[in-house]
Amino acid sequence: MVSVTSASALTPRMQESLAALVSCESPTEDLTACRAVVELAAEIVEDWLGSPARIEEHNARPVLRWGPAQPRFLLLGHLDTVWPLGTLDRIPWQVVGDRMTGPGVFDMKAGIVQALAALSMTSAKDCGLLLTTDEETGSHASREVIADAITNARAVLVFEPSADGALKTERKGTSWYQVNFEGRAAHAGLDPHRGINATVEVAALILATTEWGDVEQGTTVTPTLLAAGTTANTVPASADLTLDVRAWNEKEQVRVDELMRGWSVRHPEAAIHIAGGIDRPAMEAISSKALFDLAAQCAADLGLPALASCSVGGASDGNLTAAAGVPTLDGLGAVGDGAHADHEWASVSAMHERAALIAALLDSLDQEGV
Repeated sequence: MVSVTSASALTPRMQESLAALVSCESPTEDLTACRAVVELAAEIVEDWLGSPARIEEHNARPVLRWGPAQPRFLLLGHLDTVWPLGTLDRIPWQVVGDRMTGPGVFDMKAGIVQALAALSMTSAKDCGLLLTTDEETGSHASREVIADAITNARAVLVFEPSADGALKTERKGTSWYQVNFEGRAAHAGLDPHRGINATVEVAALILATTEWGDVEQGTTVTPTLLAAGTTANTVPASADLTLDVRAWNEKEQVRVDELMRGWSVRHPEAAIHIAGGIDRPAMEAISSKALFDLAAQCAADLGLPALASCSVGGASDGNLTAAAGVPTLDGLGAVGDGAHADHEWASVSAMHERAALIAALLDSLDQEGV
């Protein structure tokens, strides 16, 4: 039977595994580094679970899988980080009191180790583990393998970091648009009237997007990257804009998408080209409710503090599994702070508590289902 005390005995081993993973830098864009961390993780998985993991390539990206290819209960995470090679020289792996630091320790290598400890303790059958290497850039290469892995899934547990200890039961959906305007160059002093100003075109769209958000619905439409023109005395012939859209539900994402697709240029001879669209659908609260309620009961049974839940604006692979109709609970990873920031840290003492919680949750799922 799972207990916090038995999980606590695994803490030194968990720290050792985490130290190895953090010390193996794995920026998303570096395939060689990602392959190295997957190979290391495969060794660590086998050491924890007693059976080999499988290393696969999906759309040229390395992926680690353990257990059934299409399990009932999928534990989902990623090994890539936002940190470039060499960050360890500046932010080394360290343990000071209850804080472990190093690139990727909070997002999300501590969560992976907690998942392995939980799998080593649970008696649940038909559990599987999937670790990808492109989550930080949108999981575009991994979407097919994620979709395959959840074919028979009754539940997905996502090991992204917690939010100050709270589990993540609702995530905004994300949409991205790369918009190009084509105009016509002309001399800004001699004959500007012969040009078609792409900057004016992109400015009209930017001003319009300020009205596309919805404060009450929580929908945001944010112009982010902008580039236009070639020289200071030339009518710009081209302009490029990136839009970031976040929404709590599919209806809002579709509404903004229709506005974007329906945009018309102001000059009759200008042209517009729109790339991108709805990227990750919203992870709506209903997809997590049953799992969170069960996890809260498990926490109470283990004598742990009451679980909290929260809604967050960022997306994860949990958005994909929830949108596919599979019950999904996110934020089961590290307790700490500082994702993508220099002060990133994860709690030592919380690791065994979260591992015990996850193992108990898997046991309950195996007995009760969702």
